[in-house]
Amino acid sequence: MFARSLTIILLFSAVARPLFGVTFEDVNAAFGAPVWVDDNLWDDPAEDVAKRLAWPQESKTSTDSSFRKYPGPSELLLGARPYSLALYGEGGNTSRFSMMFANKGDSVGGAQVGSTERDPRESKKLAKSYSAAIEKDGKTISATLTALFGPPTADRFGQGRQTRESVQRWDWKGHAILLAAPADEYVAVRIIPTEVADAQGKARIPDADLRARLEGRVLRRDNGDVILTDLPMVDQGPKGYCVPATWERAMRYMAIPADMYALAMAGDTGAGGGTSVAGITAGAREAVTRGGRRLDPESAKLSVRTIKKSIDRGLPVMWTMFSMRDVNNAMNARMKDRASMTDPVTWSASLEPVKKAAKKIATDQKSGHMCMIIGYNEKTGELAVSDSWGPSYAERWITEEEAVAVTQGPLMVINF
Repeated sequence: MFARSLTIILLFSAVARPLFGVTFEDVNAAFGAPVWVDDNLWDDPAEDVAKRLAWPQESKTSTDSSFRKYPGPSELLLGARPYSLALYGEGGNTSRFSMMFANKGDSVGGAQVGSTERDPRESKKLAKSYSAAIEKDGKTISATLTALFGPPTADRFGQGRQTRESVQRWDWKGHAILLAAPADEYVAVRIIPTEVADAQGKARIPDADLRARLEGRVLRRDNGDVILTDLPMVDQGPKGYCVPATWERAMRYMAIPADMYALAMAGDTGAGGGTSVAGITAGAREAVTRGGRRLDPESAKLSVRTIKKSIDRGLPVMWTMFSMRDVNNAMNARMKDRASMTDPVTWSASLEPVKKAAKKIATDQKSGHMCMIIGYNEKTGELAVSDSWGPSYAERWITEEEAVAVTQGPLMVINF
C-alpha cells in the first residue's frame, strides 16, 4: 500500500507544475537567472532586465536596443554553459532573448578576427570537438524545460529556408520558449512573445514607414561628413563571425529580424569562424525578400561617388575587404585627431601622404573581412566604416585610396 501511495505521489509531482501552474519563480529557478520579476516580460524595460542580469549594453538606437554577455566557463543556464547571451528591446521594452550554448563558433575558440576564409580540413577536425557538446546541451536543456513545462510541441521559426529552424516549443503566459539544435551548428534558446512565435518570426513594416525612418537617419555634419545614425551594433565576440554579424546589423537596421548564429548556418560558417560570403548571401537573400526588401549588388568601382548614392537614401553598404593590421592601426591612430576635425580642407591636405602611400599597400589574402560603409565626406575623400567588433569600432574613417587598395569583392545593399 505504501509503495502504491509513493508511486502516486511521485507521478503527481512530475505533472503538478504543468497541470497546476508554473510560477515565474519556478522559471527563474530552472534558468538559474532572474529573468522574470512577474508573469510578463514584455512590459519590462529592456534596461531594467539587463541590469538585473548584469548583461552589458551592446547597442542603442532610437527604435531598439541590445545587451550581450559572453559568459565565462563557470556560468550555467538551464543546466548548460552559455557562450552568448543577448537581450533585445523595442520601443524601450523587452522584445526577445537569444541564448547560445554549444556552437561551432564560440565553442572551439576564436578564429582570426575578420576572417572570411577557412581551411576545410581544419573545420573537419574542429567539428569533432563541438558536435558532441551540441548534442549534450540540447538534451540537457530539453530535459530541464520538459521537467518544468511538460512535453514540448514541434514548430518552426525564422524567415527563409536556410535560416529557418526546427524547434521544440513551450508556451507559458504569453512567452514562447524555443529550443533549436540544428546538427553540428548550435544549441539556441529563444524567448519571444507567443504571437511572434505563431508568425514564425516573420515581420514587415510598410515601405513608406521605413523610408521616413531612413531619411531621419542621414546626419550631415558641418565638416562635410554625411553619416548614418541609428545603426545597431552586434559584437561578434572572440570568433570570426564578421560576415553573419554584419548581415544581422544590416538586416535589423532595415527592420528585418535576424540572428548572426542562424545566418552563420546559412553561410556555412566554419568552426571558430570563417564564412563563404557567397553562401551567406544566397542564404540570407530569401529572408531579406520575405522581409519585404531586396538585395542589390553594386558592380561599380568603389568610390565616394558610388557610396554617396546609397548613403544619401539612408542605406548602409556591406563591404568585403582585406583587414590588415597596419591599415587598422593607421585608421585608429587618425581617429583621435579626426574626431575634432572642423576644417575639411586642412584635414584633406594632411591626408595626402596617406593617399599616396595607399598605392603600395599589399593585401593579405588571409585577412578577409566584412564590414559596413556608413558614410562619406566628399571634401576630404574619405569613407566611414563600421565593424562588428563593439562600440569602439562603430565609426572609423578610411581614405578612398586606402579603401580601393584593400577592397575584396562586390558591394551589397539591402534596398526597398
